[in-house]
Amino acid sequence: MLREVTDVNFEAEVLKSDLPVLVDFWAPWCGPCHMITPVVQEVAEETQGRLKVCKCNVDMANATAGEYGIMSIPTLMVFKEGNVVEQMVGVVSREHLMSKIREHAEPLDAR
Repeated sequence: MLREVTDVNFEAEVLKSDLPVLVDFWAPWCGPCHMITPVVQEVAEETQGRLKVCKCNVDMANATAGEYGIMSIPTLMVFKEGNVVEQMVGVVSREHLMSKIREHAEPLDAR
């Protein structure tokens, strides 16, 4: 399940999460963002209970996007214990994304 995060709930949903969190920084007008959405959705479904997956619309969460230096979208960040542990910019494959988050979450290959 994808969760929407904003400037208001970012701290509670991402920084204080007990699980590692993948955040997809995106915007509705961004073509590449729409290309990565199915990959992010698939990862969210496959890792439910082991990884929290969130989307952050940079147009609606300017402060958060600024705080994390989001200059290009899509930007995917993995947070663990409130810290950024991985960052990817642009459209990436499911395999690349999983390889980057695998070491930060419970075994992700088990279905």
